[in-house]
Amino acid sequence: MLMSTKEPARLIYGPNGFRQLSAGDHVLCAVSGVPIQLDMLRYWSVERQEPYATCEIATERLSPKG
Repeated sequence: MLMSTKEPARLIYGPNGFRQLSAGDHVLCAVSGVPIQLDMLRYWSVERQEPYATCEIATERLSPKG
């Protein structure tokens, strides 16, 4: 198990999950900057390689106007 740090983890986002590249217990939402604990991370974009804090943020970001 990787140690918790105050630094965000670096992840690679895939279609069925993500792979952790560096130690950390959270990532920052690409839109709001809110910290997201890795065990609570549910929304991300494989194409943009970025995480989102909520379904609403992800939907807005990935819409054609986002």
